[in-house]
Amino acid sequence: MTLRVGVVGAGYWGPNLVRNFRGSPDWDLVAVCDLDEARARKVVGDRSTVAVETSLERLLARADVDAVAVATPANTHRPIAMAALEAGKHVLVEKPLASSREDAEAMVRRADELGLVLMCDHTYCYTPVVQHLGRMIAEGELGDLLFVDSVRINLGLVQPDVDVFWDLAPHDLSILDFILPGGLAPEGVAAHGSDPIGAGRSCLGYLTMPLPGGSIANIHVNWLSPTKIRQMVIGGSRRTVVWDDLNPQQRLSVYDRGVELGFTADAADLTERRAVNVSYRLGDMHAPSLPEHEALQLMVSEFAASIRDGRAPQTDGRAGLRVLSVLEATRSSLAAQGGMVPVAPLVPALTGTEDLWAGATR
Repeated sequence: MTLRVGVVGAGYWGPNLVRNFRGSPDWDLVAVCDLDEARARKVVGDRSTVAVETSLERLLARADVDAVAVATPANTHRPIAMAALEAGKHVLVEKPLASSREDAEAMVRRADELGLVLMCDHTYCYTPVVQHLGRMIAEGELGDLLFVDSVRINLGLVQPDVDVFWDLAPHDLSILDFILPGGLAPEGVAAHGSDPIGAGRSCLGYLTMPLPGGSIANIHVNWLSPTKIRQMVIGGSRRTVVWDDLNPQQRLSVYDRGVELGFTADAADLTERRAVNVSYRLGDMHAPSLPEHEALQLMVSEFAASIRDGRAPQTDGRAGLRVLSVLEATRSSLAAQGGMVPVAPLVPALTGTEDLWAGATR
């Protein structure tokens, strides 16, 4: 069964969604909706049979639309998504899911109540590298996770409405939510930001999160670097992986190297611990062969599969909510001059991965 979709927003991200829905055998792109009719028509193309709408109400009233994809500013995500859900449409929302945790919670609850799929477009989670990393960690290839170091820096673009954390860190946070066992559940967040150019918001910063089990994650984001770096290092007790997203010939490198201590974990005597020699394991490095595909193409396929199967997508509304919870804690930590701020836990009804169709009429 081919599903029918309308895309809301023809600005920066909307054209990418339009192109991938058009190219997917799972979807029939029915309409593109934007307040600027000329912009929508440009995205659709001169000879296209795809309809152009300038009214969200008209789009949602169409009987030939099963789902909508929202690519508009974050502060409009909640009203558009809620209207679409009330109209009986499944909803895909670009990141971040909403502009506040409160809005995201309302969206997740309403989707559950109506038995509809709410998905967040965490695009990086559908790249071959992140899919592979998720499988490696789930299968225990890295052993116990010890640390995550992520660097996402480049020159610009300084955003007018959000700081560098809200602009760049959602990518890294969504990746961690996807690959970490149990999702993104830090014990707290400490954020240090700087605004050396006087932009009125943090233009570079460091985000540190202690993770369950004693590991720690550090994320460096920066709008002011003359060089572009997209790198993540994930250290485990057995292996360490280095992901260099700017190296298409070898995006992922797996190192059989690490530090080993002679005492056991229950060695309580501090003198005994200090006397133990540290040994270094220096094994081989290999670069896995990864398939090449566009992340958005896999993402729109997952959206269709979740609707057909009546299940939560891999990056559902709850994933978006967990990322927003960390971002809000980051904002609080900045206000507290970098102090460690706990991440408010999700209410029990919003933590699970229950069947979205449970108790609902399809």
